[in-house]
Amino acid sequence: MDVTSYCENVSKELTGWKAKVDGIVEKLDKMPSGDKEKVVPQVNELHALMDEIDDRISRLKRECPAEWSPDKIELDSKISRINNIYEEVWPNVSGADVGG
Repeated sequence: MDVTSYCENVSKELTGWKAKVDGIVEKLDKMPSGDKEKVVPQVNELHALMDEIDDRISRLKRECPAEWSPDKIELDSKISRINNIYEEVWPNVSGADVGG
């Protein structure tokens, strides 16, 4: 797979993650302040990781380097971290925990 195809695939995956994080943020808006405090650091980390991935994808698309496997390794690692954080946070903001 070339860098352009890879970036397009990761961009699609990132779009899905952004939707999931937006869902968390919507649920957080309905939570009492004390409950929000439990997951705000993780949600902030999710946003930061997605911004980093977005920036890296943009750079890869602009530069299209011949050797991009280090970037792929880093992006795959960050996506894995996003998944782990999401799984950690979601139970704390699931619909059953949020009134309304």
